[in-house]
Amino acid sequence: MTEEIKKTCLHDRHVALGALMSPFAGYDMPIQYTDIVAEHNAVRREVGIFDVSHMGEVEVKGKEAAAFVNHIFTNDIRDIEDGQILYGMMLYPDGGTVDDLLVYRVATDCYLLVINAANIEKDVAWIRQHAAKFDVTIDHQSERYGQIAIQGPKAEKTMNEVLGIETKGMTFYTFREMDLAGETIIVSRTGYTGEDGFEVYASPVLTCRMWDKCIEAGIQPCGLGCRDTLRFEAGLPLYGDELTAEISPIAATLGMFVKLDKEDFIGKEACARQKAEGTPQKLVGLELQDRAIPRHGYEVLDGEKVVGHVTTGYHSITLDRSIAFAMVDREVAALGTKLSVRIRKKVFPATVVKKRFYTPNYKKN
Repeated sequence: MTEEIKKTCLHDRHVALGALMSPFAGYDMPIQYTDIVAEHNAVRREVGIFDVSHMGEVEVKGKEAAAFVNHIFTNDIRDIEDGQILYGMMLYPDGGTVDDLLVYRVATDCYLLVINAANIEKDVAWIRQHAAKFDVTIDHQSERYGQIAIQGPKAEKTMNEVLGIETKGMTFYTFREMDLAGETIIVSRTGYTGEDGFEVYASPVLTCRMWDKCIEAGIQPCGLGCRDTLRFEAGLPLYGDELTAEISPIAATLGMFVKLDKEDFIGKEACARQKAEGTPQKLVGLELQDRAIPRHGYEVLDGEKVVGHVTTGYHSITLDRSIAFAMVDREVAALGTKLSVRIRKKVFPATVVKKRFYTPNYKKN
């Protein structure tokens, strides 16, 4: 028996706009409205709006909330204050990744965990399982929220002038709770595109109203297609590609988000060992000397030997060159190493380059 596909609160609006819809993470989601290139360029040059209501939200509250979150999270929440956000991972004991997520510190005894849509059920079960030994309550709130993301150089102007949301003084990786249209909403400034951007968490009804205002104001609706091309150019990982149950944050070169100097957390021992000894494979950037497009799963070669595989690849819209993330053997992971990628029956030369292909334009202060 197949599981019924879910719909976000904005589903009918996507259909009315003629979006190409496709299943993603158990939801019927818009892939594109016009074409991916136009939507991608709108975010890089001006502003776009995304439906991200499929993301999951879990509140952790109680006397031992801080200790519990630090136990299941690789980053160190002792370093942040109310209104700040941290990125990190939940890990299995062997260092493999349960999920990557954002932790919002609401108060000393209250945290909001924002998790990936594809992992909601698994993550909530994992969180509840490990919460049993702590004095905390776990409130799965995903059904309460709709969520839009406003992304691009004109994101702040859109928030202020179109939505009437004051963002003055908000810096990168911070959030505020505020009143809008008679309800309390959460506004954050993180983004997943390499551009300045905001996320607004609100009731489904208010989310629909905000979406309508943006569309009426001529803001470009953007689908998951360009969301992927944008995050990829900026060097950001996608769970299921660059992080999985088999890929640790150390192998994915995300060790800066794994704080080995804090108290014990799930997966700490494995990560410490991997950091000391090195992982058999490592995530790298590749640039191809051709316009051929490297796709997920394509083989990476060193001469005739298969030394890895592509995790994400595109012909970059912004940079006009074929690039990829690839998980390759550590021995061939150094910058400048000459490799090749097998694309169907042909082999194309490639060079190991930095994973951040595009310099992000976040508002850091």
